[in-house]
Amino acid sequence: MFQIRIHGRGGQGVVTAAELLSVAAFIEDQHAQAFPSFGSERMGAPVVSFCRIDSKEIRLREPVLEPDALIVQDATLFKAVDVFHGLKDGGYLLVNTNKSFGELHLDSVVAKLPAGHIVTVPATELALKHIGRPVPNAALLGAFAALTGTVRLDSVAKAIHEAFPGKIGDANVAAATEAHNAVAAARVRTAA
Repeated sequence: MFQIRIHGRGGQGVVTAAELLSVAAFIEDQHAQAFPSFGSERMGAPVVSFCRIDSKEIRLREPVLEPDALIVQDATLFKAVDVFHGLKDGGYLLVNTNKSFGELHLDSVVAKLPAGHIVTVPATELALKHIGRPVPNAALLGAFAALTGTVRLDSVAKAIHEAFPGKIGDANVAAATEAHNAVAAARVRTAA
């Protein structure tokens, strides 16, 4: 079972990200579940959502305490919440930022993770470019697909179009595709 924990703030599409990721897994004939955990239900408050993906039925119903992957939609959370709690040794880390991990003072965390399992993506900038709103979730899902290979980009795109038909879906898919391609290109450069 592959377990994902998504950290962000209210209004960034944290809950929708987990739901879209689970739909992408369903499209690939996998089993999945997605659910949120709210603290204070207001814009800007820390929000966590969870997604599990497996080839067989998932019976767990508790929050993801030991994630295989972390998606951090807002880098300011590093100062407010222990987002790394329980992250598995071979885990993946995807952060929405245009800063380096050094600039975020996360070198010690990064050193514990395998090479090729960590990436930053300017997802908010991509969302503003393609969607016109600072909602980074679709771009991060495209990046997640490239980083982990847990789901394919075309499945993410189908999930987005199911949730958001028309121009808004197209714009979100464009953001996801650009983020996916950037991460895929960076992984090729790193491997070379």
